[in-house]
Amino acid sequence: MPAKPLLLALCVALSAVPAGAVVILDSTWKQEGGTPKKPGAGFGAHIRLANQPQFSGLVSFSSDGESWGEASGTWIGNDDKHAYILTAGHVYELPAKADDYVVRSPSGKTLKVDKVWTHPRWNGDLESRSGFDLAIVRLEKPIMDAGQPPLLYRGEGEAGQLITFVGFGTRGIGSKGEDERYNEGTGKAAAQGIVDEWTDLDRQAGRNGDAGNFLGVYLPREDGKVENPFGGDTRPASPLVGLLGAGDSGGSAWLQIEGKWVIVGVNSNGDGNAQYGDASWFTRVSPHGDWIARIFPGARFTEDSTPETTDTVEVRPSRSKRAGSGSNSGGEDSGGGSNNVRPATQGVKGN
Repeated sequence: MPAKPLLLALCVALSAVPAGAVVILDSTWKQEGGTPKKPGAGFGAHIRLANQPQFSGLVSFSSDGESWGEASGTWIGNDDKHAYILTAGHVYELPAKADDYVVRSPSGKTLKVDKVWTHPRWNGDLESRSGFDLAIVRLEKPIMDAGQPPLLYRGEGEAGQLITFVGFGTRGIGSKGEDERYNEGTGKAAAQGIVDEWTDLDRQAGRNGDAGNFLGVYLPREDGKVENPFGGDTRPASPLVGLLGAGDSGGSAWLQIEGKWVIVGVNSNGDGNAQYGDASWFTRVSPHGDWIARIFPGARFTEDSTPETTDTVEVRPSRSKRAGSGSNSGGEDSGGGSNNVRPATQGVKGN
């Protein structure tokens, strides 16, 4: 959305607001050199994770070309004249306008947007329509500095897996939540989380009905004494676990399957102030492959598959993984689906 993430601090915890950059474990922050006098020094591991080559296609959004990290997106490929960016629908106010943002390429070039498609079933409501919180942005020029276009996931095996999510924006630590004092620079950061909540897309949901289709992770405390709202493990599966903060909206969530990194979700929203016990949610990409391909036929997809094991980036999870509950338009997906919904008592926050 065109408003800067700082304005979101005015929203109460249970309001429908979007998601931002990573909030991490206090212990990892301290181990990496974070102190009260140097709060921004403790994110080295998460910055190194985000700068691994598989995540090179992440891009940052700015409404004025100067203040970066207002939102995030992921380059998914080029045609002969344009680059295509996958991001969150809520990044744009409806109806979406191409000149709301410019995009910074991986090498730092500022690129103009010439067209935006929001998902035709996205209505701007994060409370019930996170499952359609998608947009595709077309840039005026191709991106040539991001390596090979990523694979987009077409399976249903995300539940219980360790995902890695990447974006730009406000950082923080579990005991404090997101806070600008932890920010240094405008670079990307990444964190991980177990998918303890997975819901299928309810394609029959009405225009204002809860459509499901999201992945949920929560931030456990190191001592395991903070309740998991999804019923899963209460201890961190990795020193790199975290949550979305403000500015990550539209970034991507990734899963490694048989040695290949694939995009399984788009950073959508979260609850609370991104502290221990709070949650973040991601729009599942898999059910929307047909819509993405209609707009950008060059998008690359996996064959339908279910991961047998979870591979982490820097460490392997040491615990068992459990799943919890259960502008312009490019057309709609079709087919049936289940009606698994997010608990109504949990609000959303974000970008």
